[in-house]
Amino acid sequence: MKLQLTAVIWQEDAWFVAECADLGVTSQGRSEEEALRNLEEAVLLYVQDDETGKVKTPPQLRKIRPLVVSA
Repeated sequence: MKLQLTAVIWQEDAWFVAECADLGVTSQGRSEEEALRNLEEAVLLYVQDDETGKVKTPPQLRKIRPLVVSA
C-alpha cells in the first residue's frame, strides 16, 4: 500500500525538521534528505498496527488554507 502524504520541511539551526502535515508526525535530520528518510520511518511506525502488523489507513486531511495574521 502506498500512502500519498504531505511533508513540510524547515531548518532550525543545524537541523532540518520534517513534519507529515496529514498525521502530525515529526522527525529531524542533519540534511533535508536525512530528515525525510527519518520522517518516512516515523510515519511507517505510526501507521503500523501493533497487533497485526498491517498498515492502518490514516485519517483524511480536511483542508489546507492560507492564514493571514495582522501583527
